[in-house]
Amino acid sequence: QVQLVESGGGLVQAGDSLRLSCAASGRTFSGFTMGWFRQGPGKEREFVAHITWSGGRTIYADSVKGRFTISRDIAKKTVNLQMNSLKPEDTAVYYCAASAAALGSMRVSFAHEYGYWGQGTQVTVSS
Repeated sequence: QVQLVESGGGLVQAGDSLRLSCAASGRTFSGFTMGWFRQGPGKEREFVAHITWSGGRTIYADSVKGRFTISRDIAKKTVNLQMNSLKPEDTAVYYCAASAAALGSMRVSFAHEYGYWGQGTQVTVSS
């Protein structure tokens, strides 16, 4: 059974950096699509970034492009999200997600395409 556990959230000031980590366990993840989503107060869950487990191909939401970097460590089975130049509008609960399918670029941003989710970690950015 796939388990995803996020860590690294916290309270920071605008302009600061944070690094989120998602520990994946329960099976091998070759061929999986891994993603980060977030849900701000009163908002719907939105796509942040995605990476293919095997090839490391990435896609980012326009709102985080150039500031956030997604990566994976195959040996440690972790997916990381380096967040730089944080803004108050980045405040949200951040979720790690996994899909057993190799999602095409037109599907990676839809939450319903991911069958596995972590419990989330809170990121709060003060102005």
